[in-house]
Amino acid sequence: MAGRLRAWGAALGGLMVFLAALTACAGPYQYYEGTGVHDATTTEVAGGWENVEGTRVVLRKDGTALVEKLDGQDFDFEDGWRLSGTGTWQLTDGGGGQVVRLALKSRTRVESRSSATATGASVPEPPPTYAWSFYVDRDQRDELRLFFFYGDPDIGNTYVMTRETGS
Repeated sequence: MAGRLRAWGAALGGLMVFLAALTACAGPYQYYEGTGVHDATTTEVAGGWENVEGTRVVLRKDGTALVEKLDGQDFDFEDGWRLSGTGTWQLTDGGGGQVVRLALKSRTRVESRSSATATGASVPEPPPTYAWSFYVDRDQRDELRLFFFYGDPDIGNTYVMTRETGS
């Protein structure tokens, strides 16, 4: 009887260790389902967007885009490159809310973020094209804002773009 209880205890303990390890890397981003915003229009999203880091994105009504100094999302942010160029964008709507899909088609410039964590020869070559997915959200004043997650997904850092001053 005692041997059987020990065996069950060991099996249960092993299962608990396995489940703890399985969920240890599950940060807020991994379970993020969206903002729930479904009422933004293409006309409302079109225009200039900026970030406190000097990033500027212009989403034109015709579906084309101008990108200036936009960092990579998710783990690509850690590489420290900032891309500029032209591309396309579209507003999509899924179950969790709306997303702006931005695709850089023609890279015109690459810069490095001064606070980048990547150093020396380990810095990978920035991609010639790139795609971002910005969640569409509204602030307390019902103004749109766009954001994506960057860095380690367990931390949940957000890269926020707000309407360009004067737009």
